[in-house]
Amino acid sequence: MNTPRQDTIAVIDAHHHIWDLGANHHPWLCDEPPPAFRYGDSRPLRRTYLPSHYRADAAGFNIVATVYMEAEHDPADPIRETRWVHQIAARDGLPQAIAAAAFFDRDDAHDIIQAQATFPLVRSIRHKPRGVANPAHYSAGHQIAGSMRCPRWRSGFSHLAESGLHFELQTPWWHLDDAFELAADFPGTLIILNHLGLPADRSPDALKAWHGAMSRFAKAPNVRVKLSGICVPGARWAPDLNGWIVRETINLFGAQRCMWASNFPVDGLVSSYADILSAMFVITQDLAPADRVRIFSGTASEVYRIQTGQRLWSEA
Repeated sequence: MNTPRQDTIAVIDAHHHIWDLGANHHPWLCDEPPPAFRYGDSRPLRRTYLPSHYRADAAGFNIVATVYMEAEHDPADPIRETRWVHQIAARDGLPQAIAAAAFFDRDDAHDIIQAQATFPLVRSIRHKPRGVANPAHYSAGHQIAGSMRCPRWRSGFSHLAESGLHFELQTPWWHLDDAFELAADFPGTLIILNHLGLPADRSPDALKAWHGAMSRFAKAPNVRVKLSGICVPGARWAPDLNGWIVRETINLFGAQRCMWASNFPVDGLVSSYADILSAMFVITQDLAPADRVRIFSGTASEVYRIQTGQRLWSEA
């Protein structure tokens, strides 16, 4: 087998952000005081980040397409964000697909989802469901307002099926049983788990519980997962730090349901683009070539309907 150089492996980055803080309002990036953030101080992110900045971070890699993830723009006008990203894509050549924003527990959920679906690059919607801050406070059958079990939230979620859009799920692993029920109740909607269920606690007990939750969630056929967003503050992103988590996720879901993503510039608070992607190449180096193609480009191409115009690398 001829192993490709890392700069020749075609990569679709399935989750990144851009923003212009002079043109648009992102409360978490603009308002004071800055909110609590899982990576610590978020103030270094308070700078405009455009495709030129992204390309500088990703230099040296064969990034053939990208997917923009909504960046918690002003919730009063989620359509403005989508319109702006389309303008950027037309001007700068990326992204090739968009995960837009809507709010399932608002009265305008149906109208916003349908409006987002009219944009040519929009493929999915993200609305982070509410939940509890740690697994000790979780209880099965809860009815937290705005959570995946909330009837009002679910009513808004139901409009995704008619729109043809996917759902981008960002939730900690202790809420994945809620997500499994959501997937079962709405089998026609594809659910894409962001950031591997956020396994921030790396203690043996926590990783065991994370693995159990991911194992149960993987049984739902209408789910996919992004291998992203697992930086550890104060630690270099390296195979010995995150390799087990990534490999176990691939084992549970199969390469055909996994996709790599950078979560830049957010993960740039902790690690460089090169550290993250290079380590992912090392972690997956023993996989079959076809599986690596799925992880680095094929799954994202399929899920987000991206035609790169480039033949993706394979052993042949």
